[in-house]
Amino acid sequence: MEDINKTDAHYFILLAFQDLNQFQLLFFLILFLIYIICITGNVAIIVLVKTDISLHTPMYFFISVFATSEIFFVSTTVPSLLVNLISDSKSIPFTGCFVQLCVLGTLGGTECYLLAVMAFDRDLAINYPLRYSAIMRRSLCIQLGMFPWITCLAIALVPTIFTAGLEFCGPRILNHFICDLGPLVNLACFVPFTNKAIAIFTAISEIVLPFIITLLFYIHIIAAIIQIRSENGKKKAFSTCSSHLIVSCLFYSSAIIVYVTPEGSNSDKYLALIYTVVTPLLNPFIYTFRNKDVKIAFTKLNKTILQHIFV
Repeated sequence: MEDINKTDAHYFILLAFQDLNQFQLLFFLILFLIYIICITGNVAIIVLVKTDISLHTPMYFFISVFATSEIFFVSTTVPSLLVNLISDSKSIPFTGCFVQLCVLGTLGGTECYLLAVMAFDRDLAINYPLRYSAIMRRSLCIQLGMFPWITCLAIALVPTIFTAGLEFCGPRILNHFICDLGPLVNLACFVPFTNKAIAIFTAISEIVLPFIITLLFYIHIIAAIIQIRSENGKKKAFSTCSSHLIVSCLFYSSAIIVYVTPEGSNSDKYLALIYTVVTPLLNPFIYTFRNKDVKIAFTKLNKTILQHIFV
């Protein structure tokens, strides 16, 4: 008879936030509200960029692409977590677990590279304003917007396939709310060197590399802003990239802490909430309250909607 501790695993158990005990219902209500606000806010950004001519620029195009990825990202994690919080069953099928792993890997990497693309766009606008329009043609914007999705899907497939091929021992229990690479690998009976190398490659290619690219662009941007003589000029230049800088700091910091460490820990699931839930929630507010053009477009859209309702 086969060893009962070794299995081909038809399902996994996601403990999620069972440690919250009696506060799980409250957490469910808060999370549900956050999800609704997050979806509404990011959809609003996409609608504004699509409908307002003044926002038909490369910068806002990339913001709308980023908002789209945020909607997919938060919809991959939050609905399943909400079900987990109120359901007696905490299981997720083997196939569903690895589909989620691949989708999250794709979307997480996509957002990292989109942040790098947006930094490149701001660098061009600030350092090469006269050549900016000629360089950032619509065709290039579309290519830069599509590149992260295709590239990161190809990258995410590799660890997904290799991890799915591992043999899992003992209880198939993940102390997490998502099927993440670290917790899954920790359940394996034996982890070949190939899998460890792939995990390192994935972390470097999807997080560290775009982070370094973004950092280099911002060093170049800050150097250019310092050279501007007038205070108004400095403020105007910095205001065009301050929102993006805040979002980048939030996303990269939490992602690096979770994924660029050799072993996962119990605190990882709380840190994962930052880039899977908190960042998608804050993005619409950051881009709205800190951006004059978006606030004007939002006011115009509200007036148009009210006119259609009451006229």
